[in-house]
Amino acid sequence: MTNRRSFGSLSARNRSQICEPVYLDGHSSDVAVPQVDIMQPIGVAMKVLIVGNMGYVGSVLGPHLRQSMPHATLVGFDNAYFGQALVPGSTLPERFLDRQIFGDARDLHPGLLSGFDVVVELAAVSNDPMGNKFESATLSINRDASQRLARLAAEAGCKSFVFASSCSVYGIAEGGARTEQDPTAPETAYARSKVETEDLLAQIDTDMTITALRFATACGYSPRLRLDLVLNDFVASALRHDEITVLSDGSPWRPLIDVSDMARAIEWAASRSPEQGGRTLVVNTGHNANNFQVRDLAMAVKEALPGVTVSINTEAPVDSRSYQVDFSTFARLAPQHQPLCTLGDSIEQLIAGMRSAGLDQAETPSSPLIRLHELQRLTSTGQLSSELEWIA
Repeated sequence: MTNRRSFGSLSARNRSQICEPVYLDGHSSDVAVPQVDIMQPIGVAMKVLIVGNMGYVGSVLGPHLRQSMPHATLVGFDNAYFGQALVPGSTLPERFLDRQIFGDARDLHPGLLSGFDVVVELAAVSNDPMGNKFESATLSINRDASQRLARLAAEAGCKSFVFASSCSVYGIAEGGARTEQDPTAPETAYARSKVETEDLLAQIDTDMTITALRFATACGYSPRLRLDLVLNDFVASALRHDEITVLSDGSPWRPLIDVSDMARAIEWAASRSPEQGGRTLVVNTGHNANNFQVRDLAMAVKEALPGVTVSINTEAPVDSRSYQVDFSTFARLAPQHQPLCTLGDSIEQLIAGMRSAGLDQAETPSSPLIRLHELQRLTSTGQLSSELEWIA
């Protein structure tokens, strides 16, 4: 029997320390907060629901919001596909939330949204290999559940809805950096699910502020690290095998954004006013300086780890994703939330984090850190259905 229903929660009122609000500097009211571009003072208590909080991005976002919005009520909602995929020695990110609820985003009960000011939608089958393997589930989770969630949030009176989209919607894009006004050309189920969701969000008749952040390719260190991201994969390969193998000819373009900077962008989107870009906004999210060709990423990792060799497949077929992106609109709208991490910073933090966690050894298992492998394990052992529903 298949069961996707919410199957429990941990409340700050009746559970252990994991659910108590914990402030990063140990204080509850005197946290130094930087000036930011928001629609209301950051000291005003906001209630934020993060759907899909137990993944790569959400595990950084929760602690970040606890630091930057110390008076906010933060609630997570997640199906826990990757809940166990913590880097050894990491602090459980959910301890920075006030409450953690477990359930499937496709079945989130409308009543749960009552009283929330902000909903952040991170729940997704989150890359091309997973999207190709589980295409039906990709569309039902990434597109259908996301647009349903936004409509429910609007009906519940939420002030802001933030959707994590992707620059992969540009597909193979020749002729210079793509702006938000350029046509999209999604090549995969994952990319199609993102651009179709953007279109559906634009059709919602509401006063709620809706922001679709078209993120550059994610990279960087997280307590729930992913090694199926290009830069992270290169660093792991270099540490474990002293070698980086570039499967393409190295020429495809990728814009990058560190996961910590993704969290800062979400913070901005969660509290922006409609005067900052309009009621509904689709915005490329990254930095113009961070458009790289894949071979440049490999060489940057090699430079950080002397002795590493780089192998490039010059005979590889054309990659279905190659795009430069123009992030000027984001720079104009969110000047105080611009990416701070350079490519070198991301590489350095990945190296330090993986070494500290013992993930730099050749024999280290990678399955939970490669999301497709983990989903395949869960389906092959009968824990998940082919539609990525937990099986009772």
